[in-house]
Amino acid sequence: MKIKSAEFIMSNSNVNKAPKEAIPEYAFIGRSNVGKSSLINMLMNRKDLAKTSGKPGKTQLINHFKINNEWFLVDLPGYGYAQVSKKKRTIFQHFIKNYFKEREQLACTFVLIDSRHDPQKIDLEFMQFLGENNIPFCIVFTKADKLGGASLNKQITAYKKELLKYWEALPLSFITSSSTGMGRDEFLKFIEQVNQDIANNFK
Repeated sequence: MKIKSAEFIMSNSNVNKAPKEAIPEYAFIGRSNVGKSSLINMLMNRKDLAKTSGKPGKTQLINHFKINNEWFLVDLPGYGYAQVSKKKRTIFQHFIKNYFKEREQLACTFVLIDSRHDPQKIDLEFMQFLGENNIPFCIVFTKADKLGGASLNKQITAYKKELLKYWEALPLSFITSSSTGMGRDEFLKFIEQVNQDIANNFK
């Protein structure tokens, strides 16, 4: 897939106010500081489509971007960031869950995992929530350039082994690096294929 256009459409905290267009939608979510904005910018071949920040917790709304006038990329608030107030975390949880339960256009969710870290309870619980609600998702391992090849393989193998304690089969996963562009072609090819597979659903 070639990215010809990437346009910011809107931000909101109410799924009922999200775009009404009947086109596929792909959501990006993960713990704060997982590299979500950098990954989105790398995939879209843009430097500032999604706002990056040295301060985790920057994204606090549902952000819709229209890609190639064919599908939406949705940048969701990160979860698990302690320095966001308890009240705000509760609000995030509420409208994020509403988004996943109510958004009919959602084709797939990309759950971002920092490849350098061991499995975190909050990530496992979030994937459990998606599974219990029959929401399709893929795992995206980020910051792969921060580890050597052997260390990266060992870390991801250990993560998948942990997941198999809770899942009968593993979801599709991608290994990415925003710095090197690793995984970009595979990622966009996957989205293109899903768009083709579900095209009749949006006619």
